[in-house]
Amino acid sequence: MLFQIDLSAVEPADVYAQFWEAHDMEADVRAFTQELVDGVYAVRDELDAKISAVAKRWRLERMAVVDRNILRMALYEMNRRPQTPAAVVIDEAIEVARRFGTDESAKFVNGVLDALRPDAVK
Repeated sequence: MLFQIDLSAVEPADVYAQFWEAHDMEADVRAFTQELVDGVYAVRDELDAKISAVAKRWRLERMAVVDRNILRMALYEMNRRPQTPAAVVIDEAIEVARRFGTDESAKFVNGVLDALRPDAVK
């Protein structure tokens, strides 16, 4: 959904109906997904600023759309859902990058998120 929102410049609510029609999910999964999407969308500028600060050689608009949105979602989850350990969030983000990104996506996502993890030495 974040990918579609990013490419189409639409609001999250504009993609939910179509997405859920095509992907049958249980109510708790649907609620969690929409919480993440709404949360990322609401603080996207803040997330982008943090990502840009550590990805010095990569302007946000030059990043692959998949990578950019994986980074946003993982950073949101690390900062706004502390019940999930940062290491778990990063591992899941790397797996998503491997599955949906390019050959270099997993390494890129890992490096950026490792620098952004809440317990990283600044």
